Amino acid sequence: MTFDLRSLVAFNAIVSSGSLGRAAEALNVTQPALSRTIRKLEEEVGAPLFERHSKGMQLTDVGRALQPHALLLQRESEHANEDIKAMLGLAKGTIRVGAVGSIACLVLPLAIGSTCKKWPNLQVQVIEGVWDRLADALVSREIDLALGVDIEDTDEIVAVKDCRWEDTSYVVAGRRHPLRKKEGLKLADTLQERWAILPKGTGPFEHMKKVFARHNLALPNVVVETRSVTALKSLIGHSGFLGWMPEPMYDAERKAGLIDALAIPGASDKRTLTAFRRRAGMLPGPAIKLLEELRAMTGEQP
Repeated sequence: MTFDLRSLVAFNAIVSSGSLGRAAEALNVTQPALSRTIRKLEEEVGAPLFERHSKGMQLTDVGRALQPHALLLQRESEHANEDIKAMLGLAKGTIRVGAVGSIACLVLPLAIGSTCKKWPNLQVQVIEGVWDRLADALVSREIDLALGVDIEDTDEIVAVKDCRWEDTSYVVAGRRHPLRKKEGLKLADTLQERWAILPKGTGPFEHMKKVFARHNLALPNVVVETRSVTALKSLIGHSGFLGWMPEPMYDAERKAGLIDALAIPGASDKRTLTAFRRRAGMLPGPAIKLLEELRAMTGEQP
């Protein structure tokens, strides 16, 4: 069976928007025209792809089976167009990248700024999240590069071996936190303080747990778990909470005099970060340009 790309784009738009009207608006076509396109695709498939409801359109079992393939074909077509434009010297296209919070706060913005300065016609789409979100986005081709903590390769995702760097995480607090006045401060002194951190199962939480275990200590009093880096910084900088953060994540707040590490002997730990890509297929041209800047930046680290 041969699929028409325009039909797949229409199908994907309806899946994304959840309704025929919103999809037609996004594609800048009329609803009757979009409806005809979908009916033709359903005739080619030989089965309904959507169930029509008053509140929108939902995928049938056949539609759900088609969805990942339709998305893959559309994105591969977009990547092919971008690579051809790059080869012709137009250097257009979209960089699709995801990063964990600490990288999204400093390293990624610097790399994007440098890339866009050299290639001003490129556009960038960024998602920020914990690793499970980034891995799903990489496999589904929502992004082409994922930046996170170094882990073992999988059947679908591999690390870019020559793009690695390190950062160091610390116990952090607001500049006016009472513990800053305590002499001979130890990690045990933080146990009864209020903590705010990313949720259990995330890399930062497990990293923090490892440091406390190394000191033969139980977990501290974690009061707030949130995936919002903005909320974490506010809780630590303004509401008296302690946290565990890699230095790049709070670099701007440190320079502004809001958040800094507590001077606790042994209460820090390094981790290795890297870029990841899909194991199969070629890396799109725009993503390669960002990767080149990341290599240059991280290669400067001792």
